[in-house]
Amino acid sequence: MSIFLDTGIFIAERNADDKRHSRGEELMKSILKNDYGKAYTSDYVVDEAITLMLMRTKRHKLATDIGEYVLDSPRIRILRVTEEIFDSAWRKFRSFEESPISFTDCTTLALMEERRIEKLASFDSGFDGLVERIS
Repeated sequence: MSIFLDTGIFIAERNADDKRHSRGEELMKSILKNDYGKAYTSDYVVDEAITLMLMRTKRHKLATDIGEYVLDSPRIRILRVTEEIFDSAWRKFRSFEESPISFTDCTTLALMEERRIEKLASFDSGFDGLVERIS
């Protein structure tokens, strides 16, 4: 059993002003207690979380905090987007013409498929129908 953590979970959990902050805290607590098995994210998600936190809040300290939180966590494993994953994500991205999702989200789908990660912790409804989403 395992779970992949998406950008919005980190942002909600680390930003007290986020409208989903309480739910983000609850989910993260449950995830870090291994209620969903091993926890994974990716280098692309970490990049997106740091960047979005900075752009939304204009607070470098919060962006740094989110990076340190994920990078220093002994319970969150960071998967790297390899050339093979990148190519798989690109094929997925091209196939979602009718209901587009971001390229970063396509890397998440490719990593989940490769690693057989069953669940996704995400507030992004764009994943609905593609993977089992916990929000």
